[in-house]
Parts: sequence; structure tokens; C-alpha cells
Amino acid sequence: MFNPTAPVNEQLALYSDLFMLIAALVYAAAFILFTIDMATASATIRRLEADLAAQRGQVRTAPAHETVGVAVGGSTAVGASDSDTARPAAAAEPAAEPGVDADDDLVDEDMDYTGGGRRPVANVAVAVLAVGWALHAFAVVARGLAASRVPWGNLYEFMTTGALVITTVYLLFLLRKDLRFVGTFVTGIVVAMMCAATMGFPTPVGHLQPPLQTPWLVIHVSIAVLASSLFALTAAMSVLQLLQDRAEKRAAAGERSWAFLRLVPAAQGLENWSYRLNAVGFVMWTFTLIAGAIWAEAAWGRYWNWDTKEVWTFVIWVVYAAYLHARATRGWTGARAAWLSIVGFLCIVFNYTIVNTYFPGLHSYAGLPG
Repeated sequence: MFNPTAPVNEQLALYSDLFMLIAALVYAAAFILFTIDMATASATIRRLEADLAAQRGQVRTAPAHETVGVAVGGSTAVGASDSDTARPAAAAEPAAEPGVDADDDLVDEDMDYTGGGRRPVANVAVAVLAVGWALHAFAVVARGLAASRVPWGNLYEFMTTGALVITTVYLLFLLRKDLRFVGTFVTGIVVAMMCAATMGFPTPVGHLQPPLQTPWLVIHVSIAVLASSLFALTAAMSVLQLLQDRAEKRAAAGERSWAFLRLVPAAQGLENWSYRLNAVGFVMWTFTLIAGAIWAEAAWGRYWNWDTKEVWTFVIWVVYAAYLHARATRGWTGARAAWLSIVGFLCIVFNYTIVNTYFPGLHSYAGLPG
């Protein structure tokens, strides 16, 4: 696992750096495509509504003078709309088939689309993202092989490996649930992490400091990376929840909103999924905290040293514990729960960037000291 005497494979290290840069560019292309899909939501909505009408044999008609609205991910109509996003009012639609609700949403709370879900630009974005993942995976593995160790021994490696895990988790979820609607936010986080790593914290391949040459690095950091990837995904969903919640309130006031939000589940559905994933991430973060304490005792003779990194790891644990407690027992739902989830992720970002870089301590491994 760790071989501090093995020479660094410089050629493989160069390939790793090259493929890391190419992967970052491919991720940027996927981000642009997801953004284009978001910007062209009106055309997508028309296709989905046509698919839904064809499936149910329902002909949608409405007098030209009627004011129609846009339903937003589980909400009611949101005021006057153009032909791109118009949806006939329930009273103007024929009875059609028994059991068919004229106000059916395009996507339900389980993130399943009621229509065919054909979104060619989003599909291309997913394919490009998968190509970027393959290039990224090669770069991370090559770096580990070049140094004869696990590739997460400094901040550069932690961020690039973390970006890979976030992409992996997102692609795996896509196999079960249609999360294309959050693709812009997830790829945005990944691109930001890759840019920060390659431009802000470039670190040559080298051997680890003695305190890091332990199996606890594999156990402690790998679980932390996985937990952070789940928190990144829930933060993206929480941002969408806030947008959707605002859209639903505008709907109640009879105002228009973004057409894209019709392709997004209701705010309540997003909140439910965020809560489930945050619960899983919290268990992993708890294990990270415990494993870190055990590692600290083995390395420094104390389970807790009040090091800045330890304190902020505990702060993150407290924030997510408060989120889960407030959400489950105090009725903290809606925007308050979403903001608490976002604050938790911002604490993670602060912990792995500002704390690692500007707060000296026992965990000062942002770079790779000699």
C-alpha cells in the first residue's frame, strides 16, 4: 500500500497531470451542455407534454383568450405564459380518460418523468461527463501508481479524488434515478474543484510524510471523501429546492417562473431526497471523526488535540447533526432545512481549503512537504 522507498515514476506522473487537465476540460464541456439543456427547457417541456398526451390519448385544448400558466414541479399554474411554456387550465381540458389528472406534473417526487423524458442535449452532456470520468479515473490511478501509494495524500490529490468520487456517485445515481436536472450544479462543483486543484494547489508527485504512511489514511480519508461527495450532491439539490420553493410561492401568487423548474421535482421531493442522503453522509462523517481520533492517538498519543482541522471536522458534524435533528423533530422543513444543508457543505469547503491553507497545525498537509 505504501512504499516510501520506491522511486517516483516521472513518466506516469506526467501522464496523470496531462489527463487531469483534459478531464477538467471535458467536465467543463459537460457543464456547458447541461447549462444549454437548462436554457432550452421550453422545447423540452413541449416534447414531454406531447409524450404525455400521446401516452394517454389526451388532446389539450384551450381558448386563445384564456390565461394559462406554468406548473412548477408539483405546484399549480404560475400565471400567464407564452406558447413555449403554456399549459391549458384544468377547466378548459376535456375529461379524456378516467383516472387521468389534467394537472399531472412532468416529474414526480421520486424523480420519474411522466412523459418519455427525451432530452437530447442532456443525454449528450451525460455521455460527455462519462468520458470525462474515464479520463479522470485514469489520471487519479496513474498518480497513485506513480507514487506507489493511495492518491489522496495532499490537498491537490484530495480535491481531484473528491471530484472523481462526486462524479462517480452522480453517474451511479443516474442509473437508478433521473438526476439530469441537477447536472448543471453537480458539474459546476466538479469543475470548480478541478480548477482549484490544478491551478490553486498544484503539487508534484512525491512520497508522503511519515505520519501519513499508515493504513488509517486509506480508511479515514476515503470515507471522508465519500461523505463529502454526498454532501456536495445534497447541497446542489438544496439550492434547487430553494429555487423551486420560490417558484411555488410565485405560483400561488399567480406569477410566472423559470420554465426549467417544470423539469425539477417539487421542493418537498427535493427536500426528502436531500434528507435521506444527508443521513447517509452523516453516518460516514461520524465514522470519519471516530477514525480520525483513533489515528491521532496512534500518531500523537492523544485522541483529541484541539487542532484547527479537528475542531472544524467536529463543527461540520454538529451542523449536520443539527440539520437532522431539526428536520426530524423540530419541524424544520422548507427553506430553513435547505439553508442548513448548504451551510454544512460550505463548512466542508472552508475546512478543506481555508483551514488547510492558512491555519498551521498538526494537519497541515495541503502541500507535499519535502
